[in-house]
Amino acid sequence: MLYPGASEIRDGRLSIGGCDARELAREFGTPVYVVAEDDLRAKAREFTGAMGDGEVVYASKAFPCTAVLRVFREEGLSVDVASGGELALARRAGYDGNRIVFHGNAKSEHELRAAAELGARIVVDNFDDIDKLDRIGAPARVLIRVTPGIAADTHASILTGHAGSKFGLSIELARTAIERLQDAPWADLRGLHMHIGSQLFDLEPWRLAVQALATLGDFEEYDLGGGLAVAYTPQRRPPAVREWVAEMRRAADELLGPGKRLSVEPGRALVAGAGVTLYTVESVKDVALPDGPVRFVAVDGGMSDNMRPMLYDAPYDADLVDRVGRRVEPCTVVGKHCESGDVLIRETSLPDPRPGDVLATPVTGAYVYAMANNYNGVPRPPVVFCKAGDARLVVRRETYEDLYGRDV
Repeated sequence: MLYPGASEIRDGRLSIGGCDARELAREFGTPVYVVAEDDLRAKAREFTGAMGDGEVVYASKAFPCTAVLRVFREEGLSVDVASGGELALARRAGYDGNRIVFHGNAKSEHELRAAAELGARIVVDNFDDIDKLDRIGAPARVLIRVTPGIAADTHASILTGHAGSKFGLSIELARTAIERLQDAPWADLRGLHMHIGSQLFDLEPWRLAVQALATLGDFEEYDLGGGLAVAYTPQRRPPAVREWVAEMRRAADELLGPGKRLSVEPGRALVAGAGVTLYTVESVKDVALPDGPVRFVAVDGGMSDNMRPMLYDAPYDADLVDRVGRRVEPCTVVGKHCESGDVLIRETSLPDPRPGDVLATPVTGAYVYAMANNYNGVPRPPVVFCKAGDARLVVRRETYEDLYGRDV
């Protein structure tokens, strides 16, 4: 099963963090993002335990919710942000600048000034970043984002370390950036940063990327990025956290030298498995096609609350919360939006789905809430934390009034 470890299935009924899933749907409505809080904490401890004296930096873009950020701050994680908005969320969650890493390939001067004044580490992505920081003149701790020229095996939209990436500086351009920053009176150049992609199963590309960084000289600090894959369906088997971290450490010790300050930046691997999205089935329709019949199960959400299937062909699975595991009929789960591409799950099996059933999609803690939108004027769902049988609302559901609340 792909449900959070803090969840149970008894007699086919799903509970998340000790809370009955159907009751959650009744109390909070659907769609609703449900998060098993104990799973967030357990995954954070798994990473910090594996890293030892290294630093775990939460990639907040995966789930930029204040309650999630507070959990990870309490668990001792640092945080990376990629905009002024994410910086504000991190500050609201209680992070101080010393534990913030500021990213971005198009940082404004305002954002850079705010990050420098907080004492955040700033990841320089391009020469325009350096020009802006020159004008600001405030002391700044900086890393240089290096594009190592490694093409990992993942979807093109989440590939970041190849030569054609919009992020970072090539090895040759990084040499120039190093010289400029070493000469800049405001710059405290701490080291190098890399990120080669997301949802990666193979460990070898990380080693090749570290090998590329080693050609740039000796630095105190290396941020080796994130991207560790998670299993969205039972057929996939990503590397274990300890295996991933151990390989990173081996590569760093061998190629960069022992004793370096190492950071990793997991996002998806920290939050994906803790999340379950609940929907209500609104209609069931059988369609005869030349290749065989298709049963469309239409729910009260879709591409407004989970864009990933439309953007990346991301695979998911589903269950009916009071008949979990009883897979009988092949189904396609679709959303309510006016797009033929609004398909949440192309292939799954459900036991006689009917309108009014509550459908659960597990492993929705990453890049789902973060990409939620108001297509077709649909308000965004709430976020509910569950722990030891207690459910608490941490983000309220949007209202229709919210949709026009900014009108002037």
